[in-house]
Amino acid sequence: MRSRGIIFDFNGVLFSDSDLQEKAWQVMAQRLRGREMTAGEFALHMHGRANAYVLGYLAGRAVTGVELAQLIEAKESLFRDLCLKTPGRLVLSAGAPELLEWLAAGGVPRTIATSSGISNVEFFIGQLHLDRWFELAKLVYDDGVRPGKPAPDMYLAAAANIGLDPGGCVVVEDAVSGVMAAQAAKIGCIVGIAASADHARLLTSEGAAVVIGTLRDFPRERVSA
Repeated sequence: MRSRGIIFDFNGVLFSDSDLQEKAWQVMAQRLRGREMTAGEFALHMHGRANAYVLGYLAGRAVTGVELAQLIEAKESLFRDLCLKTPGRLVLSAGAPELLEWLAAGGVPRTIATSSGISNVEFFIGQLHLDRWFELAKLVYDDGVRPGKPAPDMYLAAAANIGLDPGGCVVVEDAVSGVMAAQAAKIGCIVGIAASADHARLLTSEGAAVVIGTLRDFPRERVSA
């Protein structure tokens, strides 16, 4: 069955940044609890999660108000600095420009649902010229109001923004929490994107219909264009 629209996660999907995210979060982990995060913690408690959740997890308590805003900006400033200072990193992921051009040419409704906050969204709009392919008013991000992934709210909002029922959408996700969010939103088709070692996990445990290595391998037959 073909879907009529597509929703992309951003970090790890349209922009390959997992290593830079992990470096920034390790600094915050040392600051908040005195030790770094493990690979298992990254998978369950960082990738795809909203900043407020990760900071609360690292602090071992709820982080709110001014403290939360300050810690979020500290982490995201570290991350953006890494993006700017790492040569060749501020480019879309492999296959993304070609896929986005194909979707745009076919008039396929599309948007982004990201756990990033507005400061990062604005940063990447400027650096990667996302307005070439996306209507910026339809992007969904962590605004501190709706629950973050794995709750379904972000994907429900994204589907509504492009005028479709969730069942009529494809979601492209790289994180466990994101796939869980898409499942909870009753998205019609979930495409996982991961290194080959993680394909089986996404297929059998988290509910992706298909798992690809890069967006070059996106199954275009899943979308009407």
